Amino acid sequence: MAWKNQGGGPWGSGPKGPWGSGPQPTGGGPRPPDLEDLLRRAQDRMQQFLPGGYFSGLGIAIALLAVLAIWGFSGLFRVQPDELGVVLRFGKHVRTVGPGLSYHLPYPIETVLLPKALRVSTLNIGFSTDGTARRGREVPRDIPEESLMLTGDENIVDVQFTVLWRIKPNGAADYLFNIQNPEGSVKAVAESAMREVVGHSNIQGILTNDKDKIQLEVQELMQRVLDGYGSGILVQQLQMGNVNPPNQDVIQSFNDVTNAKTELESLQNQAQTYANQVVPGARGRAAQIIQAAEGYKQQAVAEAKGQSARFLKVYEEYKKAPDVTRERIYLETMERILGNSDKLIYDAGPSGQGIVPYLPLNELTTRQGSQGPAAQQGPGGVR
Repeated sequence: MAWKNQGGGPWGSGPKGPWGSGPQPTGGGPRPPDLEDLLRRAQDRMQQFLPGGYFSGLGIAIALLAVLAIWGFSGLFRVQPDELGVVLRFGKHVRTVGPGLSYHLPYPIETVLLPKALRVSTLNIGFSTDGTARRGREVPRDIPEESLMLTGDENIVDVQFTVLWRIKPNGAADYLFNIQNPEGSVKAVAESAMREVVGHSNIQGILTNDKDKIQLEVQELMQRVLDGYGSGILVQQLQMGNVNPPNQDVIQSFNDVTNAKTELESLQNQAQTYANQVVPGARGRAAQIIQAAEGYKQQAVAEAKGQSARFLKVYEEYKKAPDVTRERIYLETMERILGNSDKLIYDAGPSGQGIVPYLPLNELTTRQGSQGPAAQQGPGGVR
């Protein structure tokens, strides 16, 4: 080569080297390394591995193979767990790969972009956390130009909210090529959507019990607008934070109204709980009474039908033999009446002269029944 000589290289002879002489050490101290000497040694070693010199056929082939191998291995790339790999061929999107080790054709045929597509991003509107801490907690800083909004009943309300968003699983290419500033676009769309929904709502509902409804409407409106832009962004959640009137003097009044509505809902829930406990019990007792009445009804009807059937059978037998049946009924009736009563039978005819008419027979039989068998026994046996 033209500069392969022993005279100090193309910058002339002498110890100066290519960057000038500079301060040279004196005495026996260490001297800086000679660049030309290092280059000569590297050339000599390469000549040992490449027989025939640098420009021989074998040397050129080995060099080309080494360059091709390095160029081919340059297509390996790794996608992190929170990323997606967007592969471009001559600048055109051809495929999207997930986390892990992948390969694309080496540059300049194919290139890869690695957006944080699997990470959920947080965007605060109306306030910011600038790192200021107080007692170990971050103190948010209000941004009134973002949070002050006009309501449908011509009141001003201070609305602070947070948007959680991410890239759609199949929208990484749209995210990269269709919008220039994704975070700024999401912020502008979120603020515009919130102002539109608040502009159609009353301040009383915004401050009290319409927050869930407003959050859902704003999230749906944001998603429609971003889809219309082809942004490839998914609004995962919208959370409303502090919602207050701008005048501090009326905040306490609105808080009192909110507390009263909360207490009203609590009392309504308690009343509903009590009703849920009482009404089923009353219905159960009513059903029990109805069932008991139905049972009594069926019993009474069955007994009446049984008695009617019995009477008809007796009447049929009576028609067959009236005298015998009348006598049998009389005897059965007397048996039923006199079966459980005290009975005294005496003969009032001519043979009944041994009975004293005024003897209290009823008291005598009652007294004997109360004394029992033991009263009839003495020391010598039975009386």
